Amino acid sequence: MGSAEGSVKLSGYAQFLFDHSWTSHYAMFYLYLTIVFLSIIVYKLGFAKKLPMIKSIIIYFMLLIGCLILAVLSLQLPIVGALFIAAIVLVIYKLRLKSTKKKEQSSKGA
Repeated sequence: MGSAEGSVKLSGYAQFLFDHSWTSHYAMFYLYLTIVFLSIIVYKLGFAKKLPMIKSIIIYFMLLIGCLILAVLSLQLPIVGALFIAAIVLVIYKLRLKSTKKKEQSSKGA
């Protein structure tokens, strides 16, 4: 018969935070901050529009609440990795879009 350990398999970044002595006491807090930081980057690069101040505050408040749920899910799912890859893809997209617009402007001006 197999031994039934009560341990839970954590995702990579969560396991890293819980294993190291300098982050283990506040691992969930660091995990939450990482998810908030990456979520804000993904939101700004991919979805943000110019909104009035009160609507922006509401959006970011709701983002913070949603990140609590993502922090819990990221204990077993690779949420941080997915947000990191999404941020990289959006940065590449924005850079290519900017270079394409710059080329169009230079071809129209010439």
